[in-house]
This record gives sequence, structure tokens and C-alpha cells, in this order.
Amino acid sequence: MAARKRASASSDASAKPPRNEEAVKAEPKPAEAAPIDPPIAPPKLGFILKLSALFLAPYLYLILRHFDIDRELRRSILINAGLSLAGFFATVKLIPVASRYVLRRNLFGYDINKKGTPQGTVKVPESLGIAVGIVYLVLAIVFQYFNFTADSNWLVEYNAALASICFMILLGFTDDVLDVPWRVKLILPSFAALPLLMAYAGHTTIIIPKPLIPYVGMEILDLGWIYKLYMGLLAVFCTNSINIHAGLNGLEVGQTVVIAAAILLHNIIQIGASKDPEYMQAHAFSIYLVQPMLATSLALLSYNWYPSSVFVGDTYTYFAGMTMAVVGILGHYSETLLIFFLPQILNFLLSLPQLAGFVKCPRHRLPRFDPQSGLLTGTNDGTLVNFFLRAFGQKTEKSLCILLLLFQVFFILL
Repeated sequence: MAARKRASASSDASAKPPRNEEAVKAEPKPAEAAPIDPPIAPPKLGFILKLSALFLAPYLYLILRHFDIDRELRRSILINAGLSLAGFFATVKLIPVASRYVLRRNLFGYDINKKGTPQGTVKVPESLGIAVGIVYLVLAIVFQYFNFTADSNWLVEYNAALASICFMILLGFTDDVLDVPWRVKLILPSFAALPLLMAYAGHTTIIIPKPLIPYVGMEILDLGWIYKLYMGLLAVFCTNSINIHAGLNGLEVGQTVVIAAAILLHNIIQIGASKDPEYMQAHAFSIYLVQPMLATSLALLSYNWYPSSVFVGDTYTYFAGMTMAVVGILGHYSETLLIFFLPQILNFLLSLPQLAGFVKCPRHRLPRFDPQSGLLTGTNDGTLVNFFLRAFGQKTEKSLCILLLLFQVFFILL
């Protein structure tokens, strides 16, 4: 996590000229040129292309060859994929521009996990999730032109989903700027989910995962009004679970990329295995929202992967969590989404004593960094990051992040 540092208001006050007669008559001094912050490191596009190939190969095979998907439905998915690809390149170009603007407003942090090294003294631009959110919303709105008509049944829920995501981006950026307390952070997603809850007109049933059917005794469970309450709680959990499972370069964006890739594969498999048009459209709806999120997140990961040249901020974690909650709810696989989130659930359970105030909770629950060896050592704080270090011993930041992402992949393969 970044320890953000802001400029004090006194610097502005001292810049004002004194109001006296001598100051008026004095010769004006030439203004000194403002220091120019060095440009951020270039994106790690080679790493991102290799990572994307691992997912795109099976994904495109399932769409184009393996499943006999309706021609119009396949066309819409591929149009959305094309827009998402354009969004990837737009985000790569926008992030350096946004970095200069946030640095001017003193929205930066120092990498605590590199404290004591030259990298630990570099000003790292904060809150770059705002660039991802802007590109994502533009892509999602433009896509309506290609897929939805004015009388489409899905248009109301689609716009409600975008309203919830936009609301969460705004609240996340507000949190980055104002540093909102934790007790308020837990409430914010409830308000952001209101547009979705008010516009939701789907059924209130959930499909029981196959491994749990023998214990539950049924394949479909109708929750009634409890389902809407569950949707609101799911939105709160997803947004905050991504936010607290953090602290390493690339971890927040990395876990989002892994889960988003799993969601897309799950949707394609469900579309290919179903003959129900409404069921297929629900999963296609999910794809329309997840593909641009995955593309823009990969662009952000190219800057945020170790060593990070930008920090994502709460803007991104809230945006990513709300987007995945929305697609899980409207795609009617929210219970499967929770299986994808099992590492985040475990991290939440480990964090609960500190978040609830039963155990002292420091501002940054990060491992200890040894600048001599470059290794991280786990502390007694209740996070999955520290738990892994206590269980597996000291590790570098990069290797620990990779281990945690592989742990995420393991649960998704379930």
C-alpha cells in the first residue's frame, strides 16, 4: 500500500505577495521554473502479451470453434472484444498523461515495501484507477450503439449497471482524495448498488453449484426478497475484499485479471452448454461488461506490475469489485462468483478481528521489508499476505505476488 503524501496548504499561503506599499514598488523577481517530475517507466507490454496469450487462446477457441454459438450473439461478443482491444491501447496511452496530472495535485505515494532503497524515495503517482474507469465507461456506453435497441429489455439493467459502476468510481476517487475512514468505506458500496437494485427485474433464484447439490437437496433455490438483500451485501463484499487484499505491486490488478478471465471462460462455457435464449443472453450480458474491464485492467497491470510505476488507488479496487459484483448478479451466477472469491473470503476472515476493532489495526498492515536482502517478512497482522510469509518463509515482493495469484487460480479451477 502507498503512504500517500499531500502538499500542505501553507505553501499556497506563502506564495501570496505581501500587501504593503514597499511590495508594490519593489522590482518583481523572475519566477523560478517549477521542478518537472520525471516520466514514469514504460509499460511492461511483453509480460502482458504473454499473460494475455495464456487466456486468449482457449477463450477464442471456445468462441470460434468449440461451441456452436448463435451467429448474432457471437458477432456482439466479438464487437465488444474489438472495442475492448481499442480500450487497452487507449488506457496504455492515457495512464502517463493522467500520472502527470495527479502528481501536480500531490496525489502520490512512496512504496513502503521498498523503504530504505532508492526506489523507496520515488514519488509514485496514485489513484490511476481513474484512467481505467474513464476508458471503461466510454467503451461500455459506445457498445450500446452496436447491440441494444431503444426497446431492448436489457437496456434498463445495462444502464443501471453502468450507473452503479460509475457511482463506485466516483466514491473510490473521493476516498483517494479525502482518505475516508474504514467505517464509511463499508457503507459506500451500498449506495453505489442502489441503481442496480432498483432496476433489477430478474428472477430471485440461484443455481446451486454441483458439488453442493447433495447437501442442499435441490438444484435451484428461490430466495425471494432475501436475494436483493444478498445482492447489496455481495456488492459491499466484492468492493472491499479487493481493497483489503492488497499491499504488493500488481496484487490488486493481478487478482482482478485472474477473476475476470475466469468469469469470461465460465460465461462462454455456460452459453455453449445451454439452449435457453434468456439464459444465454444473461451470460452474454456479463461478457459485455467484463471484456472491457479485463482489457483496461491489463493495460493498468503493465504499469503496476513489479516494480510499479503507478499505484491504482481505491478508485480501481472499488471499480473492479463493483463491476464483478454487477456481472455476477445480472448473469445469475453470484454463488459461483463467491467460489472465485475464496482467497478474498479467507483474507477477510483473517482481517476481521482487526477490522472489527478487537485487535489493534495499524494503518498499513504490510510485511516488514529488509533493504539489505530485499526480502519480506510476515508480521502478526491478519492478512493473507502476512499469512503466506509466515507459512512459506521470507520472499521477494514479486515472488510473493505470483504465489498469491497462483493460489487464486487454484480456487478458480475448482
